[in-house]
Amino acid sequence: MSRTRTQVVIIGSGPSGLLLGRLLTKAGIDNVILDRVSAAYILGRVRAGVLEEGTVHKLEEAGVAERMHREGLPHSGFDLTFDGRRHRIDLEHLTAGKKVMIYGQTEVTQDLMDQRTRDGASTIYEAEDAQPHAFDGSQPYVTYRKDGVTHRVDCDFIIGCDGYHGPSRKAVPEAALKTFEKVYPFGWLGILAEVPPVSHELIYANHPRGFALCSMRTETRSRYYVQCSLDDKAENWTDDMFWDEIRRRLPDEVAQAMTTGPSFEKSIAPLRSFVVEPMRFGKLFLVGDAAHIVPPTGAKGLNLAVSDVHYVMEGLAGHYLDKSDVALNGYSERALSRVWKAVRFSWWMTTMMHRFDDNGTFGQRIQEAELDYLVHSEAASKSLAENYVGLPY
Repeated sequence: MSRTRTQVVIIGSGPSGLLLGRLLTKAGIDNVILDRVSAAYILGRVRAGVLEEGTVHKLEEAGVAERMHREGLPHSGFDLTFDGRRHRIDLEHLTAGKKVMIYGQTEVTQDLMDQRTRDGASTIYEAEDAQPHAFDGSQPYVTYRKDGVTHRVDCDFIIGCDGYHGPSRKAVPEAALKTFEKVYPFGWLGILAEVPPVSHELIYANHPRGFALCSMRTETRSRYYVQCSLDDKAENWTDDMFWDEIRRRLPDEVAQAMTTGPSFEKSIAPLRSFVVEPMRFGKLFLVGDAAHIVPPTGAKGLNLAVSDVHYVMEGLAGHYLDKSDVALNGYSERALSRVWKAVRFSWWMTTMMHRFDDNGTFGQRIQEAELDYLVHSEAASKSLAENYVGLPY
């Protein structure tokens, strides 16, 4: 067994792990990132694309925002449609100048990977069976296998950025975890197509046939979704069937303006809310999907992972640079306070915009009344906008 040492081991090289690694490297704190898959596999995953203001600022702080500002699409609002009507939520006006940025998670990941290469920092891909050990004591370490050889990395701290199915949370004794979960009775059928978006901003649609979302990755690449049954299969949907269905759920002027074309990615994602408490176990800290999952309706998944990175980085910087563990000891409480607010917002958006079979016509009317109040009350619109652009860290 080979044996090395670093200050911080990060398990998971998605955007949160890479962002934390970059911030640590920039602060002069030695770190190693491990991932069970290849860089190409990570870059091939289709993920979110709406970045909060705080996420944009964090990428700027990391020095990886140049391409985002050059190629990303700043959005100062979005549309809500219901009862055949279309209403714009003016984020910039309602939040005194704040916006969101449309820039795909894959692009964020690529920018961070490129920066890590420039930094000469260590990322070990295809590291099989990475496992945290002894994190409840003073000498934690991580083991993994690479090319048939077992390796051990001794460290001060282990940061689990390895997602819901990763080893970090699973290494924690079950009795130490408190889990909260809600599974929604539907999924999202989503496609990617090389067609111009139907609108220059996102459109969220509430319709008797179900929810729909018109989004984009670039000015020539569109990302569209429709609410579907959990029993459905993506292969049962032809492109023509999808385009017909999404147009039925949109106001006529939007449907008629939509450019259709062949999809190059089509999948169904289930929706759920999941939170685990606490997010720290001795020298092991959970970040992002390892600790919480939200339905994509509120565009909070990646952004919550970035706020976790902010809090854990404050703690690590305090420990190494200021010789204080106050922020480190407060990580879980501070992160969870923001997490639960985002979980609430994502749940609220999901329940307001989707059709639930057991709600009946009464539930439909309540949704429409809430939406009508939302778009005609500045106070309600401000609350929506404040949460959408992202609560402060």
